[in-house]
Amino acid sequence: MALTKIQKENIVEKIKEGLDKQKSMVFVSVEGLKAADLFELRTKLREAGCQLMVAKKTLMGIAFKDAKIDIDKDKLDGQVALVFGFQDEVLPAKTTYEFSKKNGNLKIVGGFLEDKFREVNEIITLAQIPSRKELLAKVVGSISAPMSGLANVLQGNMRGFVQVLSKIKNN
Repeated sequence: MALTKIQKENIVEKIKEGLDKQKSMVFVSVEGLKAADLFELRTKLREAGCQLMVAKKTLMGIAFKDAKIDIDKDKLDGQVALVFGFQDEVLPAKTTYEFSKKNGNLKIVGGFLEDKFREVNEIITLAQIPSRKELLAKVVGSISAPMSGLANVLQGNMRGFVQVLSKIKNN
């Protein structure tokens, strides 16, 4: 059934709201994706603080033009959906990439990050970067490693001294 003009305007407004709040966007092709898989993807994205929106490319183009975002909708092949990332720039790419590895029908088509359209390979590279929490844990581990090493060395000297004293006592 065809959408009415009011429904189309509402969709454009929802897209514009998402464009105003987003930190990054990922474009995915949902062609051939089953409804259950789409529901599962929406759930995973919602848990990650993201939102999936399926709309026609012409309506997306209108919203992009109104928001003054330069994206060539002809670069987007197939039936395209938008994934908005509201909390983290990397989470939409990471979540959709992980889901696309499990479900071959979902394909990343491109993305929008730092006011620039990004090609598929850039989005996949971004998705493969460790998460912010993992990177922070690595930094903390790197910072604490020399201190814990020094503590172990100092304790080793004390342990050795205690062992020597206990041997002397036993003899």
